[in-house]
Amino acid sequence: MDPKGLDSDKSASRLYVGNLDFRISESDVIKMFSPYGKIIAEDFLLHTRGPKRGEPRGYAFVQYTTKEEAQLAKEKMNGKLVCGRPVVVHLASEKCFLDSGNSQRALKDKKLAGGSGSKLAQTDRAAKISAIKNKLKSLENDGCSTKRPRLNPDDLKSTGEQSDKKL
Repeated sequence: MDPKGLDSDKSASRLYVGNLDFRISESDVIKMFSPYGKIIAEDFLLHTRGPKRGEPRGYAFVQYTTKEEAQLAKEKMNGKLVCGRPVVVHLASEKCFLDSGNSQRALKDKKLAGGSGSKLAQTDRAAKISAIKNKLKSLENDGCSTKRPRLNPDDLKSTGEQSDKKL
């Protein structure tokens, strides 16, 4: 048994189902995933506190009898549009590994970079910082300033006298 008390076979057949629309109910999840195998457990998570108490949290866990059934459900359901949203389906054990990025944006970056999004993100950030610094230097060298020059009261008097002379 693993430290969480689940057999490795059970964790291999347990799916994380995320990005669920909040109109989807527990029975809807069971109906969506039952064609791929026998579901032995399903955890549909709800908010337990606060103003959203009793409302769906937008994700669930589905447990199949075998890992092959879970794998089939993952392949068929991952990315499928349900109520206009692409459902995210991973093995529950994979979810813990992928969640180390702490955000959906980090997951997208990792997918785009082929799994090593951190180096790409750091390089991209450094390039942006460098570009901003170069832009600031060029503005300083050109004599441009983000501050407006103060108006001198003498300048106001002279422009008023010039405008009177023109009339």
